[in-house]
Amino acid sequence: MHIPIDAAGSSAPEEDGQASRRLVGMAAVAALGGFLFGFDSAIINGTVDAIRHQFDLSPAVLGFVVSCALLGAGVGAWSAGICADRIGRVRTMVVASILLTVSSIGSGLVFAVWDLIAWRFLGGVGIGFASVIAPAYIAEISPARIRGRLATMQQMALVIGIFLALLASALFAHLAGGAAKELWLGLDAWRWMFISAAVPAIVYGVLAARLPESPRYLVNKGRIDEAGQVLRDVLGLVDAASTRKIHEIHQTVNTERKQRFSDLLGGKFYFLPLVWVGILLSVFQQLVGINVIFYYSTTLWQSVGFQESDSFLISVITAVTNIVATVIAISLIDKVGRRALLLFGAGAMTLSLSLMAVAFAQSTVVDGVTTLPSSWGTVALIGANVFVIGFGASWGPVVWVLLGEMFPNRIRALALGLGAAAQWIANFVVSTTFPSLAAFGLQYAYGLYGAFALLALIFVWKMVPETKGRQLESMDELAGEDELPTHPHHQPATTPVN
Repeated sequence: MHIPIDAAGSSAPEEDGQASRRLVGMAAVAALGGFLFGFDSAIINGTVDAIRHQFDLSPAVLGFVVSCALLGAGVGAWSAGICADRIGRVRTMVVASILLTVSSIGSGLVFAVWDLIAWRFLGGVGIGFASVIAPAYIAEISPARIRGRLATMQQMALVIGIFLALLASALFAHLAGGAAKELWLGLDAWRWMFISAAVPAIVYGVLAARLPESPRYLVNKGRIDEAGQVLRDVLGLVDAASTRKIHEIHQTVNTERKQRFSDLLGGKFYFLPLVWVGILLSVFQQLVGINVIFYYSTTLWQSVGFQESDSFLISVITAVTNIVATVIAISLIDKVGRRALLLFGAGAMTLSLSLMAVAFAQSTVVDGVTTLPSSWGTVALIGANVFVIGFGASWGPVVWVLLGEMFPNRIRALALGLGAAAQWIANFVVSTTFPSLAAFGLQYAYGLYGAFALLALIFVWKMVPETKGRQLESMDELAGEDELPTHPHHQPATTPVN
């Protein structure tokens, strides 16, 4: 199947709605799911060494403890697509908040490694929910011409979450004199790192519960009057424009039955081509090794000769770099488009990862301690931060924007859930295998990630469509009208909805 690259589905701007303060506020609240996604994912960074010594873990078991949350996130991401279509986008956010709150407290009070794995897995389910529902909700409430910028708010929230998690870890470790030292109430600093994640989780749940439901979900459930009210209140559409918009939505959603996994298939045993594009975008986003930087960076820099305090500081600086890169993405995504940013990012990551591989190849072991010559240590730091800039300005936000907008209305939630689940599984594989790869030499790990970045560039060039400026109701064209699943009880509406 040929996927058009620059086709544009459009309506006049006045038919698409206005960017009101309320709309931006709603997008910001939904984006808090991204904050939790980042905070809960990165808070493990500062606890890794303390956990390893506390429970006397081997590299393989340590890798699983760090990455078991990602298995939960894969389960949560897939379940979120189903949940969002059954109980709504807003209630799914509240469920994510509850899961993350419980997991944060449980992880801080663990007494054995299996106990920690169980709580981390539960938290992963919550992260999976939050990671899926934020881009879906934001895409469904946003006018096409600013959808990219609003959708990248999730990534901005995510990188701020990563930054604050690393900052909180550094602060707790500093106050206690080390992550493994006692801080308050007889609990070690690493335990407070986990518990601190409960605060933003509770705030997210309280704010999300006050959001209006997505108009596309409401139309799908036959709640036409409520959908019209949301379009008028949030997007400022007048009665005639909101009626036309509801009619457009109604033509592209399945109001006759619940979505099924079979809707994603182009035949008995294979997915629609556009679904494969979403899956592979998600997988490549993780195979470049970005989360190795955020999960293991403190331990990584210590392993090549930096002190613990310096390693925490380097991790925080890297997180700030990520925020700056995301600001760049927000300013460019609706101007240059999604494909251009992905191509730039893949090229920058290929070069920077190759540089890191060369730098780490210069490491030496003296008395059992791995060190980098000072000049090569600087090169590795520069390479790591260029890598973060390349990722943060492109693949970090753009993949989530595309997953939220590229699928037709009738399969969006399920396809987004599948893509996100694939992303978390790939994340799990990368995070679990990194300690073992690093044991052979960091140059091999980063050389492998660089090869995947090059493959990602080729994939985008050949397969990824441009969605800039398209209405969500025109995404059927990307999937191919003839390849979308049809069912005897599903026929698009042919008359206006009153």
